[in-house]
Order: sequence, then C-alpha cells, then structure tokens
Amino acid sequence: MDSRLYFVLGDLGSNILVGLFVGWLCSLIVATGWNMAFTMILTMIIGMVIGTVLWLPLGILFGAMEVMLPVMFSGMLSGMVVGMWATMAPLEIYQAATAGSVCGLVSIVIVWVMNNSARGINYCEGES
Repeated sequence: MDSRLYFVLGDLGSNILVGLFVGWLCSLIVATGWNMAFTMILTMIIGMVIGTVLWLPLGILFGAMEVMLPVMFSGMLSGMVVGMWATMAPLEIYQAATAGSVCGLVSIVIVWVMNNSARGINYCEGES
C-alpha cells in the first residue's frame, strides 16, 4: 500500500464511500423481521458486488490492487452489519449510511494494520 498522502486519503475516501453506499442500499432492501441468516448472506453478496462495481473507477484513481481488497471488504462488512441491524430495528437512511461509512473506516484500518504486520520490520540503509 502506498503511503503518499494522495493514496492514503484515496484509500480512506474510497472505503468510506463504498461503506456509505452499501449501508444506504441495504437499508432500503432489508425489512424488519427478515430471517437473519438469509439477510446476512444476501447483504454480504450485495456489498461485495457493489464493492466490485465501484472498484474499477476507484482503482483507476488510486491503484488497482491497493483498492480492490479493502473496498470489497468494506462492502461486505457494511452490508452484513447494516443488514443485520435492519432486521432487528427499523433504520433511518442517515443511520444506515453512517453505520456503513464507519464500517468502511474500520475495514481500511484493519487492512492497513494487517498489511503492516505481514510486511514486518523494514530497516532503511544506514540504520542499525
């Protein structure tokens, strides 16, 4: 993942945007009282499809491989959280959009932490 400010802000913005959109869409689709197992699977698929669709334009701007996994993960997580919430209580659109965007923010933080953990410690030349 690139650490230049443009790409960092692009990663944050992309995931928040996808989470917001998926949360909003899932709140329109899911009704209170739906079967939770069915809803979780349906909204997870919806989130991944929306993430895949939005990945192409966002990937052109911010790097294809750097955006693909986090955006699809944000869509999946936002869909599941908002979908499950919508089965238990009626959601207003702004609540669903806010929950989706928070899920997008949380998912990019998880991806950044896991990426840095997988890379390990990198020593620069000249440092001991």
